Amino acid sequence: MRKKIPSSASLQAFDAAARHGNFARAAEELALTEGAISRQIARLEALLNCRLFDRTGSRVRLNPVGARYAHHVRETLERLERDTQSVMGMPAGSRSLDIAALPTFSSRWLIPRLAGFNALYPDITLNIAARTDPFILSGSGFDAVVHFAHPAWTGMRMQFLFQEKLLPVCHPDLLTDKNLSEPLNELPRIHRRQNPDAWQRYARESGISLDNPAQGVRYDLHEMAIAAATAGQGVALVPRMYVENELSSGALVAPWPESDGLSKKFCLVKPVETGANEAALEDFERWLLAEIKTLAGG
Repeated sequence: MRKKIPSSASLQAFDAAARHGNFARAAEELALTEGAISRQIARLEALLNCRLFDRTGSRVRLNPVGARYAHHVRETLERLERDTQSVMGMPAGSRSLDIAALPTFSSRWLIPRLAGFNALYPDITLNIAARTDPFILSGSGFDAVVHFAHPAWTGMRMQFLFQEKLLPVCHPDLLTDKNLSEPLNELPRIHRRQNPDAWQRYARESGISLDNPAQGVRYDLHEMAIAAATAGQGVALVPRMYVENELSSGALVAPWPESDGLSKKFCLVKPVETGANEAALEDFERWLLAEIKTLAGG
Protein backbone atom coordinates (compact mmCIF):
# COMPACT_ATOMS: atom_id res chain seq x y z
CA MET A 1 0.00 0.00 0.00
CA ARG A 2 1.26 3.43 -0.92
CA LYS A 3 2.10 5.54 2.13
CA LYS A 4 0.14 8.71 2.77
CA ILE A 5 2.99 11.21 2.73
CA PRO A 6 2.34 14.80 1.66
CA SER A 7 4.48 16.32 -1.06
CA SER A 8 7.49 18.36 -0.01
CA ALA A 9 5.93 21.38 -1.74
CA SER A 10 2.80 21.11 0.41
CA LEU A 11 4.81 20.68 3.62
CA GLN A 12 7.08 23.66 2.87
CA ALA A 13 4.10 25.83 2.01
CA PHE A 14 2.32 24.80 5.21
CA ASP A 15 5.42 25.36 7.33
CA ALA A 16 5.96 28.86 5.93
CA ALA A 17 2.27 29.78 6.30
CA ALA A 18 2.21 28.43 9.86
CA ARG A 19 5.29 30.45 10.86
CA HIS A 20 4.09 33.69 9.28
CA GLY A 21 0.36 33.28 9.91
CA ASN A 22 -0.07 34.77 6.47
CA PHE A 23 -0.22 33.22 3.00
CA ALA A 24 1.21 36.31 1.29
CA ARG A 25 4.34 36.32 3.47
CA ALA A 26 4.73 32.58 2.98
CA ALA A 27 4.52 33.10 -0.79
CA GLU A 28 7.18 35.83 -0.59
CA GLU A 29 9.54 33.54 1.38
CA LEU A 30 9.16 30.66 -1.07
CA ALA A 31 9.11 32.85 -4.23
CA LEU A 32 5.62 31.63 -5.12
CA THR A 33 2.26 33.28 -5.64
CA GLU A 34 -0.26 33.53 -2.84
CA GLY A 35 -2.59 31.37 -4.92
CA ALA A 36 0.05 28.64 -5.16
CA ILE A 37 0.42 28.62 -1.38
CA SER A 38 -3.35 28.42 -0.97
CA ARG A 39 -3.57 25.48 -3.40
CA GLN A 40 -0.77 23.57 -1.64
CA ILE A 41 -2.49 24.05 1.73
CA ALA A 42 -5.79 22.89 0.23
CA ARG A 43 -4.14 19.72 -1.12
CA LEU A 44 -2.60 19.04 2.28
CA GLU A 45 -5.91 19.52 4.09
CA ALA A 46 -7.63 17.23 1.56
CA LEU A 47 -5.03 14.52 2.20
CA LEU A 48 -5.39 14.89 5.98
CA ASN A 49 -9.18 15.22 5.73
CA CYS A 50 -9.17 18.08 8.22
CA ARG A 51 -8.72 21.84 8.39
CA LEU A 52 -5.39 23.22 9.59
CA PHE A 53 -6.22 26.94 9.55
CA ASP A 54 -9.16 29.00 10.69
CA ARG A 55 -9.92 31.56 7.98
CA THR A 56 -11.51 34.94 8.66
CA GLY A 57 -11.63 36.95 5.45
CA SER A 58 -8.05 37.28 4.23
CA ARG A 59 -6.59 36.36 7.63
CA VAL A 60 -5.57 32.82 8.59
CA ARG A 61 -4.67 31.33 11.95
CA LEU A 62 -3.63 27.83 12.92
CA ASN A 63 -6.29 25.84 14.73
CA PRO A 64 -5.23 23.41 17.53
CA VAL A 65 -4.81 20.50 15.08
CA GLY A 66 -2.80 22.70 12.72
CA ALA A 67 -0.58 23.99 15.51
CA ARG A 68 0.32 20.46 16.60
CA TYR A 69 0.94 19.31 13.03
CA ALA A 70 3.06 22.41 12.33
CA HIS A 71 5.36 21.51 15.22
CA HIS A 72 5.98 18.01 13.83
CA VAL A 73 6.35 19.24 10.25
CA ARG A 74 8.91 21.86 11.28
CA GLU A 75 10.98 19.24 13.14
CA THR A 76 10.80 16.88 10.17
CA LEU A 77 11.83 19.53 7.64
CA GLU A 78 14.71 20.74 9.80
CA ARG A 79 15.99 17.21 10.26
CA LEU A 80 15.62 16.48 6.55
CA GLU A 81 17.59 19.62 5.70
CA ARG A 82 20.36 18.69 8.16
CA ASP A 83 20.57 15.17 6.75
CA THR A 84 20.64 16.49 3.19
CA GLN A 85 23.42 18.96 3.95
CA SER A 86 25.35 16.20 5.72
CA VAL A 87 25.12 13.83 2.73
CA MET A 88 26.04 16.63 0.31
CA GLY A 89 29.23 17.25 2.29
CA MET A 90 30.37 13.62 2.41
CA PRO A 91 33.09 12.40 0.03
CA ALA A 92 32.22 9.42 -2.16
CA GLY A 93 32.63 6.09 -0.36
CA SER A 94 32.77 7.62 3.10
CA ARG A 95 30.79 6.62 6.19
CA SER A 96 29.19 8.80 8.87
CA LEU A 97 28.05 8.57 12.48
CA ASP A 98 25.77 10.85 14.45
CA ILE A 99 26.63 10.70 18.15
CA ALA A 100 24.91 12.54 21.00
CA ALA A 101 26.93 13.27 24.13
CA LEU A 102 26.98 15.42 27.24
CA PRO A 103 28.30 18.92 26.40
CA THR A 104 31.28 19.05 28.77
CA PHE A 105 32.32 15.48 27.94
CA SER A 106 32.27 16.44 24.26
CA SER A 107 34.23 19.69 24.56
CA ARG A 108 36.66 18.67 27.33
CA TRP A 109 37.38 15.01 26.57
CA LEU A 110 36.01 13.64 23.31
CA ILE A 111 36.67 16.36 20.74
CA PRO A 112 40.31 16.98 21.79
CA ARG A 113 41.02 13.28 21.09
CA LEU A 114 39.29 13.04 17.71
CA ALA A 115 42.48 13.64 15.75
CA GLY A 116 43.49 10.11 16.73
CA PHE A 117 40.13 8.72 15.61
CA ASN A 118 40.30 10.59 12.31
CA ALA A 119 43.79 9.24 11.68
CA LEU A 120 42.62 5.65 12.23
CA TYR A 121 39.31 6.01 10.36
CA PRO A 122 39.64 8.79 7.77
CA ASP A 123 36.59 7.47 5.94
CA ILE A 124 34.24 8.07 8.92
CA THR A 125 32.67 11.49 9.40
CA LEU A 126 31.79 11.81 13.09
CA ASN A 127 29.01 14.30 13.84
CA ILE A 128 28.51 15.18 17.52
CA ALA A 129 25.49 16.84 19.10
CA ALA A 130 25.14 18.01 22.71
CA ARG A 131 22.37 16.48 24.83
CA THR A 132 22.16 17.19 28.56
CA ASP A 133 19.12 15.06 29.38
CA PRO A 134 18.32 11.43 28.52
CA PHE A 135 15.90 11.02 25.61
CA ILE A 136 14.23 8.36 23.49
CA LEU A 137 16.99 7.05 21.24
CA SER A 138 14.78 5.21 18.75
CA GLY A 139 13.78 7.55 15.95
CA SER A 140 16.04 10.36 17.20
CA GLY A 141 18.39 10.19 14.22
CA PHE A 142 21.40 9.35 16.41
CA ASP A 143 23.45 6.20 15.97
CA ALA A 144 24.48 6.15 19.65
CA VAL A 145 24.73 8.25 22.80
CA VAL A 146 27.55 8.77 25.30
CA HIS A 147 25.73 9.51 28.53
CA PHE A 148 25.37 8.48 32.13
CA ALA A 149 23.37 5.38 33.03
CA HIS A 150 19.67 6.18 33.32
CA PRO A 151 16.33 4.30 33.26
CA ALA A 152 15.54 6.04 29.95
CA TRP A 153 18.04 3.72 28.28
CA THR A 154 16.28 0.55 29.49
CA GLY A 155 16.18 -2.03 26.70
CA MET A 156 19.00 -0.41 24.73
CA ARG A 157 22.41 -2.01 24.16
CA MET A 158 24.79 -0.49 26.70
CA GLN A 159 28.59 -0.59 26.93
CA PHE A 160 30.06 0.65 30.22
CA LEU A 161 32.80 3.24 29.64
CA PHE A 162 34.00 4.71 32.94
CA GLN A 163 32.99 5.87 36.41
CA GLU A 164 32.88 9.66 36.68
CA LYS A 165 34.06 10.93 40.10
CA LEU A 166 33.94 14.51 41.35
CA LEU A 167 36.83 16.51 42.76
CA PRO A 168 36.85 20.00 44.39
CA VAL A 169 39.06 22.41 42.44
CA CYS A 170 39.81 26.13 42.68
CA HIS A 171 42.24 28.80 41.51
CA PRO A 172 45.51 28.65 43.50
CA ASP A 173 45.22 32.33 44.48
CA LEU A 174 42.20 31.49 46.63
CA LEU A 175 44.32 29.38 49.00
CA THR A 176 45.82 32.10 51.15
CA ASP A 177 47.71 31.68 54.42
CA LYS A 178 44.61 32.91 56.20
CA ASN A 179 42.35 30.06 55.11
CA LEU A 180 44.79 27.17 54.86
CA SER A 181 43.44 25.61 58.07
CA GLU A 182 39.82 25.49 56.89
CA PRO A 183 40.05 26.46 53.21
CA LEU A 184 37.03 24.62 51.86
CA ASN A 185 34.62 26.05 54.40
CA GLU A 186 35.78 29.62 53.76
CA LEU A 187 35.76 29.51 49.97
CA PRO A 188 32.71 30.45 47.86
CA ARG A 189 31.13 27.29 46.51
CA ILE A 190 30.14 26.74 42.90
CA HIS A 191 27.19 24.42 42.26
CA ARG A 192 25.90 22.57 39.23
CA ARG A 193 22.16 23.18 38.98
CA GLN A 194 21.34 19.55 38.09
CA ASN A 195 23.14 18.29 41.22
CA PRO A 196 22.04 20.72 43.96
CA ASP A 197 22.95 18.57 46.97
CA ALA A 198 26.44 17.61 45.77
CA TRP A 199 28.32 19.76 48.30
CA GLN A 200 26.19 18.52 51.16
CA ARG A 201 26.88 14.90 50.16
CA TYR A 202 30.58 15.63 49.68
CA ALA A 203 30.86 17.17 53.17
CA ARG A 204 29.14 14.14 54.70
CA GLU A 205 31.33 11.68 52.80
CA SER A 206 34.66 13.45 53.34
CA GLY A 207 34.05 14.53 56.92
CA ILE A 208 34.91 18.13 56.03
CA SER A 209 32.74 20.62 57.90
CA LEU A 210 30.81 23.10 55.74
CA ASP A 211 28.68 25.71 57.51
CA ASN A 212 26.24 26.14 54.62
CA PRO A 213 26.77 23.57 51.86
CA ALA A 214 23.97 25.01 49.69
CA GLN A 215 25.44 28.51 49.58
CA GLY A 216 26.94 29.73 46.30
CA VAL A 217 26.29 30.34 42.63
CA ARG A 218 24.72 27.77 40.32
CA TYR A 219 25.55 26.86 36.73
CA ASP A 220 23.99 24.40 34.31
CA LEU A 221 27.12 22.69 32.96
CA HIS A 222 30.40 21.37 34.32
CA GLU A 223 32.05 23.47 31.60
CA MET A 224 30.58 26.61 33.14
CA ALA A 225 31.58 25.58 36.67
CA ILE A 226 35.15 24.92 35.50
CA ALA A 227 35.29 28.35 33.84
CA ALA A 228 34.06 29.97 37.06
CA ALA A 229 36.64 28.13 39.15
CA THR A 230 39.44 29.04 36.71
CA ALA A 231 38.35 32.67 36.95
CA GLY A 232 38.77 32.53 40.73
CA GLN A 233 35.07 32.70 41.60
CA GLY A 234 35.21 29.80 44.06
CA VAL A 235 35.62 26.06 44.40
CA ALA A 236 33.75 23.68 42.07
CA LEU A 237 32.99 19.97 42.25
CA VAL A 238 33.87 18.65 38.80
CA PRO A 239 35.08 15.39 37.23
CA ARG A 240 38.88 15.12 37.39
CA MET A 241 39.05 13.91 33.78
CA TYR A 242 37.76 17.31 32.59
CA VAL A 243 40.42 19.37 34.39
CA GLU A 244 43.60 17.31 33.97
CA ASN A 245 45.21 20.03 31.83
CA GLU A 246 44.40 22.78 34.34
CA LEU A 247 45.71 20.70 37.22
CA SER A 248 48.91 19.91 35.32
CA SER A 249 49.53 23.54 34.41
CA GLY A 250 48.66 24.86 37.86
CA ALA A 251 45.69 26.89 36.63
CA LEU A 252 43.61 24.91 39.13
CA VAL A 253 44.56 23.09 42.32
CA ALA A 254 42.84 20.25 44.17
CA PRO A 255 44.14 19.84 47.76
CA TRP A 256 41.00 17.96 48.82
CA PRO A 257 40.10 14.28 48.40
CA GLU A 258 38.19 12.96 45.40
CA SER A 259 34.66 11.74 46.07
CA ASP A 260 33.84 8.05 45.73
CA GLY A 261 30.14 8.45 46.48
CA LEU A 262 29.46 11.29 44.02
CA SER A 263 29.94 9.27 40.88
CA LYS A 264 28.04 8.26 37.76
CA LYS A 265 28.48 5.42 35.32
CA PHE A 266 29.07 6.58 31.76
CA CYS A 267 27.95 4.29 28.95
CA LEU A 268 27.82 4.10 25.20
CA VAL A 269 24.12 3.58 24.50
CA LYS A 270 23.18 1.93 21.21
CA PRO A 271 19.78 1.10 19.66
CA VAL A 272 18.45 -2.42 20.10
CA GLU A 273 18.45 -3.09 16.38
CA THR A 274 21.63 -2.75 14.37
CA GLY A 275 21.50 -0.19 11.60
CA ALA A 276 23.26 0.64 8.36
CA ASN A 277 26.06 2.38 10.31
CA GLU A 278 26.74 -0.57 12.63
CA ALA A 279 30.23 -1.25 11.26
CA ALA A 280 31.25 2.40 11.73
CA LEU A 281 29.71 2.37 15.20
CA GLU A 282 31.78 -0.70 16.10
CA ASP A 283 34.92 1.13 14.98
CA PHE A 284 34.01 4.15 17.11
CA GLU A 285 33.27 1.95 20.14
CA ARG A 286 36.57 0.11 19.76
CA TRP A 287 38.49 3.38 19.58
CA LEU A 288 36.57 4.89 22.50
CA LEU A 289 37.30 1.91 24.77
CA ALA A 290 40.98 2.03 23.84
CA GLU A 291 41.17 5.74 24.70
CA ILE A 292 39.50 5.16 28.06
CA LYS A 293 41.84 2.26 28.80
CA THR A 294 44.80 4.54 28.05
CA LEU A 295 43.38 7.18 30.39
CA ALA A 296 42.88 4.65 33.16
CA GLY A 297 46.43 3.41 32.72
CA GLY A 298 47.74 6.95 32.92
